[in-house]
Amino acid sequence: MVMTSPATATAVNSVLRVPPASPAAAAAYFGASLAFHADVSDVASALAADDDPGFVVVDSRSTASWDQGHIPGAVHLPTALIPEQAPRLLDPAVPVVTYCWGPGCNGATRAALALAQLGYQVKEMLGGFEYWAREGFAFETWEGGERRAADPLTAPVDDDADCGC
Repeated sequence: MVMTSPATATAVNSVLRVPPASPAAAAAYFGASLAFHADVSDVASALAADDDPGFVVVDSRSTASWDQGHIPGAVHLPTALIPEQAPRLLDPAVPVVTYCWGPGCNGATRAALALAQLGYQVKEMLGGFEYWAREGFAFETWEGGERRAADPLTAPVDDDADCGC
C-alpha cells in the first residue's frame, strides 16, 4: 500500500482539492445542520412513541400530492398558504417539521423559510415523503392507509434492525 501525504493527495484528488474544514469549523457546521434538519427515521420514531413528540409535522405539498400519500397525523399546509393559514392551524409554541416530495424537491425548505419568517421554530425533514415511503413507514392516501416494504438501499429491511446512525 502506498501512502501519500495530504499535499500530494490534494494535487491529484478532487475530493481533497479543497481541504477539509478544521475540526472546530466542522463541529460548528454539523451541529448547526442538526438544528435545521431531522431525518425520516427520527421523525417516525418520535411519532411512534406513546408520548407527545413535542413537534407537529407539516406537509407543504398540493392537495393532489397530499391525497396520493402523506404522513399520518401531518397537517396539510401548502407553502403558498402558510402566511394566511399557519396562525389558524399551528401553535407558535410548538416546533414544526416540514416535508415535501423528496431530496430532489426544495418545497420543504421554502415552507420552513416561510414558517421561520412568521416566528415558528422549524426543522426540515430530509428525504421527504419519498424516503418516508421507501423506509417502509405507514402513510395515508385518499383511499386509506398503506405501507410498502422497506427499500434495502435506504433502510434496514428487518423491522428490529437499527441503521447504526
